[in-house]
Amino acid sequence: MTVSSDKLTDITGIQLKKDAFVVIVKTEWNAHVVSILEEGCIQILEASNIRYKVIEVPGAFELPFAVKKYWCVSIYDKPDAFITLGCVIKGDTPHFEYVCQGVTQGIMHLNNTLPVPVIYGVLTVNNQVQADERTGGRDGHKGKEAAAAAIKMIALVQSFK
Repeated sequence: MTVSSDKLTDITGIQLKKDAFVVIVKTEWNAHVVSILEEGCIQILEASNIRYKVIEVPGAFELPFAVKKYWCVSIYDKPDAFITLGCVIKGDTPHFEYVCQGVTQGIMHLNNTLPVPVIYGVLTVNNQVQADERTGGRDGHKGKEAAAAAIKMIALVQSFK
């Protein structure tokens, strides 16, 4: 069963504490795609009055390190969630598989070790057409979906307290 992007981005009625804070960690690599993901992500966060900060790293493989390091060095303004944004487009070598596997495992490890959610907003696509379909095309907008997932997860964590 496929869930529509409208359902995934529906955050109607979700109430968060007034000082909710999200750190977006995005890649420089494939900036033409990642900037669209970022725009959609920020649109949802701003509409929900959520403070955010954007950090940029060279590529997808560096996303988990930046998240972990930010968490460890932030003292007074700990984020309620992280959102990772990137785009890995398959090429002619096995590099694609290594990067995708590494970043996926890294983000999963962070979700199992940090006390806040780390949202996976990394596109892993075969070509530019698939990237376009996931940045506002027929497959929705994965940047908006990542922001909505962060909001839903922050609310979930808050409900446990």
